[in-house]
Amino acid sequence: MSARTTPRVYTIKDAAALTGLPASTLRYYESVGVIAPISRGESSRHRVYDEDDLGHLLAIACLAATGMSVNDMKAYVANGQLGAAAAAAQIELLTERRQQLEIEARQIALRHRYVDIKIDYWQAIDAGDEPRAALLAAEASALADELHNTKKR
Repeated sequence: MSARTTPRVYTIKDAAALTGLPASTLRYYESVGVIAPISRGESSRHRVYDEDDLGHLLAIACLAATGMSVNDMKAYVANGQLGAAAAAAQIELLTERRQQLEIEARQIALRHRYVDIKIDYWQAIDAGDEPRAALLAAEASALADELHNTKKR
């Protein structure tokens, strides 16, 4: 005799907690078509998420965490439904996202370096080493320019 298990369902609060996406974001993603309409409870008419919904939401949460725009997420989801026919479009979309993340990583590295230089600068000031402080100030200024130029790309 096999026991029949009822599929697990989740409230919007549960889905938010499990995916890290606020309930307001879940509603928004549904309203703009990033995710398909969610089933509603028969009596309550509240959203009822199942395991498949959660899997899809986790994938969307990962895309959102990369900084992908809502429009790009919608395109990604739509392309995904086309399967192999949309592989080139998916590759292009993800390649663009990767390139943007590489720019952001360079910006973070530059900001990190800038903070290191400013720490060295203030240590030189504290030690009374004016010539070193002047060199570090110039280096920080050049790095600030580089960071500014990186943001324009």
